[in-house]
Amino acid sequence: MAKIEAIRKEHRQTNEPVNVGDKAIDNLRFIRETMERSTHFTAVPGYGGILMGVTAIVAAYIANAQADFRAWQTTWLIEAGLAFVIGLFAMWQKSKISKTSMMSAPAKKFALGFVPPLICGVVLTFALFRLGTDKDIVTGVWLMLYGAAVVCGGMFSVRIVSVMGWVFMLMGTLAFFAPAMYSDWIMAFSFGILHIVFGLIIARRYCG
Repeated sequence: MAKIEAIRKEHRQTNEPVNVGDKAIDNLRFIRETMERSTHFTAVPGYGGILMGVTAIVAAYIANAQADFRAWQTTWLIEAGLAFVIGLFAMWQKSKISKTSMMSAPAKKFALGFVPPLICGVVLTFALFRLGTDKDIVTGVWLMLYGAAVVCGGMFSVRIVSVMGWVFMLMGTLAFFAPAMYSDWIMAFSFGILHIVFGLIIARRYCG
């Protein structure tokens, strides 16, 4: 008799109606994840870009005073590291203010588009450092690959980000054909002025 009651109890449990609350929570989770995948990554920092531009102008002034190619390249590598830290911190700060996660689907897509060209840039930098290539070649490579990174990442962000990337690529093309003596001017204009201008636009239109 006890065995029959156990079978009946199990039968009743398997045929119990689905909890409406649980189903609603699952639906809300699905809708939230779908909307997250379709939204853009808007935590690209405007004010951080402005600060990056200011440090780049200072770096251009210091680099222009270097007579040795390796000292020149080292100056810009230090600036690149500083700009990376500024950009990452500003991005984290903006995402915190806007209450968006740095681990969201749009953020991950932005990173997957942005990082590969930067990795190529790092590898080519050390290769060119070893070969002792002229300034114009190094400048062109840096601007082209940074621009490509911004364009690829910008596909998952607001439109102005991709526009900025294309302008960087244009300046990189110019750097390949300009005399090496103008490399620091091109770097100052690209990493300096362009970052400031586009940073102001992003800060004004997209809340920082």
